[in-house]
Amino acid sequence: MPRAGEVDLAVAGGADGAYALGKLTSVVLDALADGATARGGPLPDGGPTAVAERLRAACAPVLPERGTGAEEALRTVVRAVAEGAADPAHPWCAAHLHCPPLAVAAAADLAAAALNPSMDSWDQAPAAAVLEQDVTAALADLVYPGRAAADALVTSGGTESNLVALLLARERARAAGAATVRVVCGANAHHSVRRAAWLLDLPEPVTVAAPGGRLDPDAVDRALARTTGPALVVATAGTTDEGLVDPLPELGSVAARHGAELHVDAAYGGPLLFSERLAPRLDGLTAATSVTFDLHKLGWQPVAAGVLAVADGAALAPLALRADYLNADDDGEAGLPDLLGRSIRTTRRPDVLKVAATLRALGRDGLGALVEHCVDAAHAFAALVDAHPRLRRRPGDIGISTVLFRPTAADAAAPADGDALVAEVRRRLLTEGRAVVGRAVAEDADGTRRLWLKATLLHPRAAGEDLAGLLDLVAATAARTSTTHPQEPEGPR
Repeated sequence: MPRAGEVDLAVAGGADGAYALGKLTSVVLDALADGATARGGPLPDGGPTAVAERLRAACAPVLPERGTGAEEALRTVVRAVAEGAADPAHPWCAAHLHCPPLAVAAAADLAAAALNPSMDSWDQAPAAAVLEQDVTAALADLVYPGRAAADALVTSGGTESNLVALLLARERARAAGAATVRVVCGANAHHSVRRAAWLLDLPEPVTVAAPGGRLDPDAVDRALARTTGPALVVATAGTTDEGLVDPLPELGSVAARHGAELHVDAAYGGPLLFSERLAPRLDGLTAATSVTFDLHKLGWQPVAAGVLAVADGAALAPLALRADYLNADDDGEAGLPDLLGRSIRTTRRPDVLKVAATLRALGRDGLGALVEHCVDAAHAFAALVDAHPRLRRRPGDIGISTVLFRPTAADAAAPADGDALVAEVRRRLLTEGRAVVGRAVAEDADGTRRLWLKATLLHPRAAGEDLAGLLDLVAATAARTSTTHPQEPEGPR
C-alpha cells in the first residue's frame, strides 16, 4: 500500500495501485457531488463567458511551476468541471442524444481506465480481447438473429460506424471491378454519411426526398433507376431531429430490386431490439448489409460505445492490416489472435468492458424495460404538450423518444419572428441554467418549415412531474420573452 505522499506518483494498476485509486476515487466522488450541488440544475448559469471565468478562476494556472498534489488537483479540477457541466442525469437536460450513464457502466469504465488495455494486440489485452469477441458476437446476433456469419465491431459511435460501412461498401465495389460505389441517402440522413463520402473520396451522395422526416422509397427507386454501377442505400432508424424510423422493409425491397445494398444507421434506434414490444419497429433491418448501433444513446453507456454490425463477417476482410510489432505472421501461426483488423483505429480503449458489465447486470429484459420507459415517457410528454394551453406539438408521429414542440406565442407572430422567439426561449433557458432543450427545423401541418424546441427523453427514470415541470418552465419563459407578453421569471431554479 502506498505511504502518505506517495499517492501522487502511484500507478492505477496492480494490487498496490488499487489502494491509491480507492483513496483518490473518494476525492473525486466528493468533488462530483460538491460541483453538482454548486451548479444546482441541469446546466451552469450565466452562459459561455461566465462558465469560462469560473472555470479559469478555479483551475488557473493549468501548468503551475510546482504541483499541488493529486488530491488537491482532483478536488479542484473535478469540482470545477462538475459545477460547469451539462448534466444528463437531470431530467430537464433533454436536448441531445446525450444519455445519463448508468452507475454500473461508469464504474466498469473506471476499471477499464485503470487496467488500460489497448485493443490493438493480444499481448496488451488478453482477456479484454476475448470479452470483446463474445460481446460483439452477442450484439451481432441481436441485429441478425440466428445468422452465424454475422459479426460486429466496436466503434467510437455512429460517425465512425457509418464511415466504416461506406468504406467496406467501396471496397466491395472495387473487388467487383467497379471504380467506386454511389451512396443514396435521404435529406433526413445524419451528416456523418455525407462527411464519410467526402473523407473516402466517393461521389457526392444522391440525396432524395424525406417527406415528413422519413426517406421516401419511391424517390429512392427513381434515384437508383438513374444510377449506374454499385449503389449503397443508407436508411435511418432514429433520425437525430425527430427520432423517426425510415420504412425499412420497403427500402430493402427497392434496394434489392436494383441490385443495391442497404446500410441502416440505427445509432439511435438500434437498442429498440432489446425490447420484444418495440423490436418490430425495426422490421426489415436484417435485409441490411450493415447496421450502425450506439449504446451511448439508448444504452446508457459513458461515451464512447458504438457498434457496427455486418450480416457477413467476411465483409470485414478489407480492414486487415499487417504490422509486425502487433500481429506478426509467426505470432499468428503460433496462435496469438490478430486484433488489428477489428478497427480502423490502432490504439483504442476497452469500451467493451462497460458494455459487458451492463449487459450482465441488466440482461436483455432489463435493458428492454429501460428503453420502453423512455419511449413511453415520450408519449406521456407529448400528451402533456397537447393538453398545455400555451404550447403545441409538431403534428404527426412521435419519434422513438423525441418530441418537437413550440410555444403558441410563436404562432401569433410573423414566421421569422416566431422562429426567433423559439430560438430565444431556448437560449434563455441555457443561459439561466434552468433547462437544456434542443432545436430542430421541421415541417408543420401546412408544409411550412418552422423552428421547434426538441425534447430527447433518455433518462431511464424521469417521468410525470419532471416532464410537466419542464413544460411549465418553457411556457413561462416564452411568456416573458415575447414582447407582447412581458413577464418576470417564475420561481427559483
